[in-house]
Amino acid sequence: MTFTSLKRQLTALAALFLCAGPTLAEPVTVTDDDDREVTLDRPAERIVTLAPHITEVLFAVGAGEQLVGVTHHSDFPPEAEMIPRVGGYSRIDLERVVEMDPDLVVAWRSGNSSSQIERLRDLGLNVYVSEPRSFEGVASSMRRMAQLAGTEERGEEAVQAFLDEIETLRLDYSDRDPVPLFYQVWEQPLMTVNDDHLIGEAIRLCGGKNVFGHLDRLVPRMDREAVIEADPEVIIGGGMGEDRPDWVIAWEQWEDMTAVQRDNLFFIPPSLLQRHTPRIAEGTRLMCEELERARSRRDD
Repeated sequence: MTFTSLKRQLTALAALFLCAGPTLAEPVTVTDDDDREVTLDRPAERIVTLAPHITEVLFAVGAGEQLVGVTHHSDFPPEAEMIPRVGGYSRIDLERVVEMDPDLVVAWRSGNSSSQIERLRDLGLNVYVSEPRSFEGVASSMRRMAQLAGTEERGEEAVQAFLDEIETLRLDYSDRDPVPLFYQVWEQPLMTVNDDHLIGEAIRLCGGKNVFGHLDRLVPRMDREAVIEADPEVIIGGGMGEDRPDWVIAWEQWEDMTAVQRDNLFFIPPSLLQRHTPRIAEGTRLMCEELERARSRRDD
């Protein structure tokens, strides 16, 4: 083959590639957790997230480099801390979001202001709303975000790893003796979760029984007297940060409670249970281990 003929072939291949290029970026349509269809002309290249757990999920499915704006407290993985902020999840700087010219905004239904979410839609932005309520919901959310970001292969790997870990925990712990448990989400006001919450599913998987699981609100506010009266065998709290078990320690003053008498006051870093991300599998494992420790103390 002569140099000239080779050059012609390469030129033809390059032209074919350029013609085919646009067809590779096909429209993407998914349904979000508000049951709304979100359609993008092509996978998102500039994404703004409106809650720390959403930032974490997008990194998990391989889309971290496409994030151009996140909220305060988006601290995992460490690379997330370098991304510009658009306010806190409860109050978003809408002008800042618009300035970032995103082709996708991912919002949190129960955390972001509904009026601000609607305002972003009114401004013509593509908004996907996330609200997983179960382990399967976390997996589904990961898949859909990966589809929107064009990282399906990486996303499916992360989903399978997450579901495999959850299934292993389910087989190991779900049929063990029930342990009455109070999970503390917040201190002032005192707050817990009901059985419809994702943490409620983690409790059940570990063989726990949420003493306030029957309440109607997803995140009920409690009187401390109600917790004392319920007398849970275990109290688990998330605390003010990753290494501050202050709230759990505070229960020690009620010495007549079963959880206090048996030293069943346990702390789990909040990012491992209170964020709807693949890392909730790690938080659930820690919870299961603490409940097993409580079971072993029944004979003491």
